[in-house]
Amino acid sequence: MSGKIVVLPADLTNKIAAGEVIERPASIVKELLENALDAGATDIVVELQRGGCESIRVIDNGEGLDPEDAVLAFSRYATSKIYQFDDIYQVHSFGFRGEALPSIASVSRVEMVTKRKGALAGVRIIVEAGEIKEISETGCREGTSIYVRDIFGPVPVRRKFLKSEPTEQGHCLDVVSRLALSHPALSLKVEANGREILNVPATGETGERLALVLGTDFLDQMVSLSGKRNGVALRGFASRPSLTRANARNIFPFVNKRFIRDHLVNHAVMTAYRNIIEAKRYPAVVLLLEVPSQDVDVNVHPAKMEVRFREPKAVYETIVEILTASLNGAPLGMPGEAATNYSVLRTPSAPRTFSPVNYRARVEEALKRYTIASPTPKTAFETTWSRRETGEMDSLALDPAERREEHPPVMNFSDLHYIGQFMESYLIFSAPYQLIIVDQHAAHERLIFENLKMKSLKSGNHCSSQRLLIPEVISLPPRDYSLLMDCLPILQECGFEIEPFGKDTVVVKSLPLLFYQGEAKRLINDFLADFAERESASFEDKKEKIFAFLACKGAVKANHKLTPVEVAALCKDLDAVPNVLSCPHGRPILISQTLADLEKMFKRR
Repeated sequence: MSGKIVVLPADLTNKIAAGEVIERPASIVKELLENALDAGATDIVVELQRGGCESIRVIDNGEGLDPEDAVLAFSRYATSKIYQFDDIYQVHSFGFRGEALPSIASVSRVEMVTKRKGALAGVRIIVEAGEIKEISETGCREGTSIYVRDIFGPVPVRRKFLKSEPTEQGHCLDVVSRLALSHPALSLKVEANGREILNVPATGETGERLALVLGTDFLDQMVSLSGKRNGVALRGFASRPSLTRANARNIFPFVNKRFIRDHLVNHAVMTAYRNIIEAKRYPAVVLLLEVPSQDVDVNVHPAKMEVRFREPKAVYETIVEILTASLNGAPLGMPGEAATNYSVLRTPSAPRTFSPVNYRARVEEALKRYTIASPTPKTAFETTWSRRETGEMDSLALDPAERREEHPPVMNFSDLHYIGQFMESYLIFSAPYQLIIVDQHAAHERLIFENLKMKSLKSGNHCSSQRLLIPEVISLPPRDYSLLMDCLPILQECGFEIEPFGKDTVVVKSLPLLFYQGEAKRLINDFLADFAERESASFEDKKEKIFAFLACKGAVKANHKLTPVEVAALCKDLDAVPNVLSCPHGRPILISQTLADLEKMFKRR
């Protein structure tokens, strides 16, 4: 190469620019659907051949185009949405930069048939590789039909990067599903190879649409979201902790009905779910954010999949606070089939509502990836629960008519009638028309974890510790020593007294009250083995992982006999803490079987 600078021809620059907008067939579907929405369409049909790899047709009942505008629509930077620079920051439509149709046409063959409402005739325009080949008058229905075929024909190298037809079709359906979730009043139908694969009629609200798009079982495991903070409104649905997925594909964030991919939003969602779902699992969430148009820049990505918030802190706070409050008040839902009829276990004197007073200061760190989600601190146990004294528990009396209420009555753990212990690991309780089984280790683990968090929130308030009769000297590999020194301030908060004792050696002088005198070496080695393979993004993230580890190690184990007094104390303490659905690692604390479930098992109904 000579290295001489040249000006690229228009057809080449158009093909290069198209690559920023049109990545795959699903990109074409997205752009055409958004154009239809901007045209006021209420009924849209999408037709795919070979997963969209061969052809795509989108038919809408929008207002259509005049012949002159239809021709201009294939010119780059031709738009009816903005007329001066400041209009970019007041955008209320999906497409506005005049890139979609010319980008599609530069890498395929496009046929548009459109008719303005009230017009006597429509117009047909055919464009191949960015060049208009035909313009003719035609008879057609009102609205617009766009047929795209020979996709990536002008740039065959792009075809090599396409996945299998089912995969590409799946991406197309994802685009349609997202649009369906954010526009309940829109009727959508998808046909693949002449067969209808999706038909979503218009509905009145998002909940109905959620059931139609994702299934009624999905909706049964969701709690509704609604609220407004800092000028940002949020509504939608979020899954109970019992419903998780292996990836984040079921997190649907929308800003002003536009689906986006945004690290800040996803991070806020995961912060709200921290320590109430299993590690490496993801919730299912539909977030419909309404942000003033002047406070969000949608012009930062060619495909408009990313946005930039003027006040990211306000958006983050809104998501975490509303989502956390909704999850803390959600009915119990357990893994398995019967998960729709469980009572809420909470204490009337300490309702699990989210208070931003103690949380807001930590949101500042959250924006720097130092996040910790915690509802309002409540009274957690101050001494080992097995030493508490409590009276006997009375079973609840419930009129059978109340059983048929749509919302089950609120109960406390201490209201449950204790039956006994199974295999010295599981606590069996009865409640009105329910049988409840509690994992004693998971329940005690949650209590310890919340107590450690509460102590941590109080500046300078460390957990109680016990001096070792004989300090334990531990020699460590350099990597483990460095890790231990890095975690030392957190361990000291938890009641450890550890000091350097020469090169790669430490001396343990005190342990938290949770542990026995002879456990020092085993505990430190287990801790280092557990954390050697982990990477924590922030100090707060590391702190919570340490809290979870210590809670697991300090909690009462399976195969440990508990007395009725100890069980009663455990129940009383559970009433005073949040997130009683799961342990800090996301495992369920309890499962429940209704009377109806048991009757079905015994063929009584």
